[in-house]
Amino acid sequence: MLLTKYTHACVRLEKDGKVLVIDPGTFSESGEALTGADAVLVTHEHTDHIDRPAVLSALRSNSALEVHAPAGVAGTLREEADIADRVHISEPGSSFEAAGFNVRTFGGQHAVIHAQLPVVANIGYLVDENVFHPGDSFVVPDGIDVKTLLVPIHAPWSKVGEVVDYVISVRAPKAFPVHDALLNELGRGIVEGHVTRIGARYGTTYERLAPGDSVEV
Repeated sequence: MLLTKYTHACVRLEKDGKVLVIDPGTFSESGEALTGADAVLVTHEHTDHIDRPAVLSALRSNSALEVHAPAGVAGTLREEADIADRVHISEPGSSFEAAGFNVRTFGGQHAVIHAQLPVVANIGYLVDENVFHPGDSFVVPDGIDVKTLLVPIHAPWSKVGEVVDYVISVRAPKAFPVHDALLNELGRGIVEGHVTRIGARYGTTYERLAPGDSVEV
């Protein structure tokens, strides 16, 4: 399949004429990513992972588009009665088909940012037994070998050592960045240098993708 990265956490997957979009958020070129989409997966409710107006607009302009999201996100979208039947609840430990892609779900909880901030639901999605998007978590899918890992390179809830340990834990042959909009070039170089060097010791080839870049996976 063809994977296209957008700014921050959003990626677009294309296969056999079908398009699956994950986390079209407000930091991303969500309108562009959603153009021609057949299905959308949302990991959690934070706005950098779902641009609600853009998703609602896409649902209304494309009667075939369907969205899969945790219960809180799905419930909010379902308040719009005209599109409610095309919004589905994602729960951890399940599997379903979305626009011809096989999807499995993992995790269930957003990483802790601070003890005084509430923890929200977060679903990691494995697409076609290949690409894994963990959302805002370091959940390691159990019982499978991930082929392509989307790595949350930087977040308010993480530190560099945890990012590196996550790459080591999953040990996917290929890894690409997501969740990187808060980094400048200096910070990115530090984080990606560690991920690239140490990840390689454990069999992971890390490749930087800029917004708009595409790669076959």
